[in-house]
Amino acid sequence: MRLAVPKETRSGETRVAATPESVKKLKTLGLDVVVEAGAGAGARFADADYAAAGATIAPDAAAMLKDADIVLKVRGAAPGEIAQLKSGAVLVALLSPHSEQAAIASLAGQGVTAFAMELLPRISRAQAMDVLSSQANLAGYKAVIDAAAQFGRAMPMMMTAAGTIAPARVLVMGVGVAGLQAIATAKRLGAIVSATDVRPATKEQVESLGGTFVAVMDEEFKNAQTASGYAKPMSAEYQAKQAALTAETIKKQDIVITTALIPGRAAPILVTEEMIKTMKPGSVIVDLAAGAGGNTPLSKPDEVVEVHGVTIMGHTNLPGRLSTDASSLYARNLFNFVSLIVDKKTGALAIDWNDEIIKGAAVAGAPAAAGA
Repeated sequence: MRLAVPKETRSGETRVAATPESVKKLKTLGLDVVVEAGAGAGARFADADYAAAGATIAPDAAAMLKDADIVLKVRGAAPGEIAQLKSGAVLVALLSPHSEQAAIASLAGQGVTAFAMELLPRISRAQAMDVLSSQANLAGYKAVIDAAAQFGRAMPMMMTAAGTIAPARVLVMGVGVAGLQAIATAKRLGAIVSATDVRPATKEQVESLGGTFVAVMDEEFKNAQTASGYAKPMSAEYQAKQAALTAETIKKQDIVITTALIPGRAAPILVTEEMIKTMKPGSVIVDLAAGAGGNTPLSKPDEVVEVHGVTIMGHTNLPGRLSTDASSLYARNLFNFVSLIVDKKTGALAIDWNDEIIKGAAVAGAPAAAGA
């Protein structure tokens, strides 16, 4: 059975869905692995390394996709790629199912079974396949590194014969995987770190990393989380109090990192223009939600802009700015998923549609269309 890894076609995408390391593992499943020439160039993986790992190098996508039984990608297939896939093929990628519904419909029409890796259920058995977590970890780290590079001062406190340099103050808004890594990275660089989130359980996580938790700690906040760990809607009164506290906190910050994303919806505004106007000249905002509308109204996707003396960084693919590590982690995630759908003895497809991981990720294919 043939597994194909084409070159990514989305503008600015530097990651690749398989590495020489993962090719070796895929070969142990009995798969014939074909990699398009130059597919790993953006992540610094050479064709020769893929060949040494046992992959066949194809000159172009058309030569490999027409016979591919499984196709691994980082981003969803473009219309031209979908047309090249054979009926019965399996596509595994980040498919943006909330915003790319037309592409998913095209995949279904082509007879392709498609799995969207961002829809994996958040269960312990799926952790080794969790691409959102592996990529968000790198995004949180890179957000701090980018901010430090842009910021015109040092991050840690420095005591010199000429005087003392005060440490930078960093506020992280949103304490998910990316936010926690941003807190840890900023602390390692010597900054004074604070963080805010609408879920009470995150307070302990922030403090365990050495950060200060910023929230109006009243009774409503203490009960603002469901049993399953999701945030409850807050009253208008609480939102007003929290906004006032956030506005007062932001005035004192040198760097603000925002991480709030809601699948299928525009990103919530966390930092208003009025708040930005109160920030110190030379401050930096890194908006991890710039591709979904932004956590500030002034963010621009894939641009670095200066507004009211504040630099706002809107890179939409932060993991891709660490393409080698991002590709390595992503490729391991995909290998673990492929291991679920391939019979290890025969190397043939063996999709168990009763597996909750398979059902959760499926967006196209006969069982998916039936509601699997």
